[in-house]
Amino acid sequence: MFDSIAGKFTGIMRTLSGKGKISEKNVRDAVEEIKEALLDADVNLRVVRRFVNSTLDEALGEKVLSAVNPGQQFTKIVYDKMVELLGGSGSTALNLKGKDATSVILLMGLQGSGKTTAAHKLAYRLKKDGRKVMLVAADLVRPAAITQLQVLGEKAGVPVFTITGEKDPAKVAEAAVSRAKHELIDTVIIDTSGRMHLDEALMEEIQRVAKAVRPDETLFVADAMTGQSAVDIAKEFEEKVGISGVILTKFDSDTRGGAALSLRAVVGKPIKFIGTGEKMEDLEVFHPERIATRILGMGDIVSLVEKAQEQFDQAEAERLQKKMEKNTFDLQDYLDQLENLKKMGSADKLLEMIPGAKGNISEEDLHLEELEKEKAIIRSMTRFERSNYRIIGPSRRKRIAKGSGTSVAEVNRLLKKFEKSRLMMKKVMTNKKLQAAMLKQFGM
Repeated sequence: MFDSIAGKFTGIMRTLSGKGKISEKNVRDAVEEIKEALLDADVNLRVVRRFVNSTLDEALGEKVLSAVNPGQQFTKIVYDKMVELLGGSGSTALNLKGKDATSVILLMGLQGSGKTTAAHKLAYRLKKDGRKVMLVAADLVRPAAITQLQVLGEKAGVPVFTITGEKDPAKVAEAAVSRAKHELIDTVIIDTSGRMHLDEALMEEIQRVAKAVRPDETLFVADAMTGQSAVDIAKEFEEKVGISGVILTKFDSDTRGGAALSLRAVVGKPIKFIGTGEKMEDLEVFHPERIATRILGMGDIVSLVEKAQEQFDQAEAERLQKKMEKNTFDLQDYLDQLENLKKMGSADKLLEMIPGAKGNISEEDLHLEELEKEKAIIRSMTRFERSNYRIIGPSRRKRIAKGSGTSVAEVNRLLKKFEKSRLMMKKVMTNKKLQAAMLKQFGM
């Protein structure tokens, strides 16, 4: 995501940060490059002008030009302006009632924007947060829309409310909310119908649904890849129906970022969630400050740590720590950690979160193909071999290589690497000074 603009911004910041002193011309040239990068990213023209003018006004002051480190000062100004552009420090949390009442979330948008997929991802997320959720199939126009929602609802473990033969989505929505209150369901997510283009019939239909259920949240679902047209459509929905926030789908495929960088400024409503992949769990809260650091090539360590925490629970971490202390960490443990790493997301997504990695480290540099081979090798071992790698002699190595489709040399390389890793773990676990030095490297 943001590949194009992030690459340009990183280059601009790197050029200025390397200078011990910068002139007014340096600043003006950098801001001009920023302007071109934003326009190339399909950001709204008025938004670009506002961003550029406010950045220039602040950057040309004495605070920057006479600063001890003017490059860093300029980067800080651009970062602050970017955060402000993306939504500032305001809350992106859903405005829902407590679990003793029923909250209603109405999703709306054009056909193909990803409403139905967003509905089940949001349902799954809220269910994980401890809420009791019901999905409502109020898209009565698109063929198979109800069936699709039922399939996705089952996948998320969430009930889907439908009324066979009903033609009025407002009646379906109203009946669903009534059922939810009766069954003590605290969150109702209504999936409405879209159209290929904006039209009065669509707006009237959604207005009637909104009037019937009085939603706590009216979320506009937009395809991030449609750029400026997503902003124009959002304005129309805001004027006719009113929106409380935005879900940007296909955010991971949006290399330019025009919609994300324009929506808040033009529509005045926060982006609350972003779709970052095809999996059910690939719906993330939109954090302006974290996205700003990614755009400026500064990484996103907070999100990286959160992703790691989702895969590594406390009990598992303590179990591994004890195994490392006793030097009993085995090949099965190593395989488990490789699998957990894969669950954190694609290499491209992870590289975006590592400061300085984007553009400097490629997926090839991570030796991902090598890791897949290692997993195949370990899977070709017996449980006894995984728990005691020292018994793996020449004949076993030959069998393992054949079973994993690799060579004996590659099996030897893995075992040698694993042995070195165990020695390093033992050294770290028994050396408090080394532990402290490593934690200091991560700012802990």
